[in-house]
Amino acid sequence: MWSMAISDRTMFEIYREADYGRQYRVVYFTELNEHNKEQEIGRAMAGEHFYDGFISDRCRDEAKRVIADFLQRLNRGEAVQPSEVEQRLAALSPAS
Repeated sequence: MWSMAISDRTMFEIYREADYGRQYRVVYFTELNEHNKEQEIGRAMAGEHFYDGFISDRCRDEAKRVIADFLQRLNRGEAVQPSEVEQRLAALSPAS
């Protein structure tokens, strides 16, 4: 069975901020650099985990649009389940 190299995918997490704003955010871990890595990981770790996974780099832009749509929905107060995110991103995720 063929599997993608680690460099062919982007690891991400959707989380809810811990501060008073309580907004949902996404962090793309594999896109962080030395200047923002500690701060962004710290914000995600302090927040409330919602969903994490990998998206395939071959369809990264489309996957990011899907994730952005979910963030908008969550931040409007819509009831979104992690399973809905998983189902919608399944075709945009790397093969296991």
